[in-house]
Amino acid sequence: MSLHVIPKADYLPGERIKVTVRFADGAAPASASFWLVGHAAKGTRRVEVFRQPRPPEVLKKERDEAQAEARQCQEDKARLLAEREGPGGLMGAAWMERAGSLVSGDVSGQLKRYPADALRWDEARSYSYTRKGESQPASVVVRLRLVNPGAEPWTLAGAALVDSMGEEVELARWQEAPIPAGPIGGFVVVGTERVPEQLGCPCTLKLWESGGPRTVTIGNVTFPVIQKAAP
Repeated sequence: MSLHVIPKADYLPGERIKVTVRFADGAAPASASFWLVGHAAKGTRRVEVFRQPRPPEVLKKERDEAQAEARQCQEDKARLLAEREGPGGLMGAAWMERAGSLVSGDVSGQLKRYPADALRWDEARSYSYTRKGESQPASVVVRLRLVNPGAEPWTLAGAALVDSMGEEVELARWQEAPIPAGPIGGFVVVGTERVPEQLGCPCTLKLWESGGPRTVTIGNVTFPVIQKAAP
């Protein structure tokens, strides 16, 4: 079998076109796909491809092994990134749920839900941190468990708090891995180096993904106050 391809007149360098050919002899593999990539100077007039039919069970075994290897690579990558780029300070403490010079509160019961949210939350805690010798929190953080009812994974790209006066504060963010579709869910941590009094809470927390319309808005967010010890 031979296939003759004539590029279009406006074919650009780097442009990619997928070509799929299908075989009529009933043997496996039943088709093959190729990517044609434009180049300003390099190219070839002829490409030879040899097809060796193999039993379907052999192809299925190779496919399953390749998919398992790819999943393992993704898991290893996520673990290594988490170990190398894990959040520090109060965000790290909230992520690991470590005890220390911080106070936390379960704010799940007081938060306001919005029906238009792309994801829903089912766990929420807020944290405040005070440096030694100071009575006011130096940092505040919110830790959320989000469940993704959509069809595609969700990755946190940005977060902000909006106070009762409409002032918006951009937040640092941490997410170990994209939140998969389905009931499993995943955690995100967002925070800033400010005290609650500077934020004017109760606040509205906004989360969004990169280049997508799927957002999460959570109302009535507050942070615990650290009580100053009596002299």
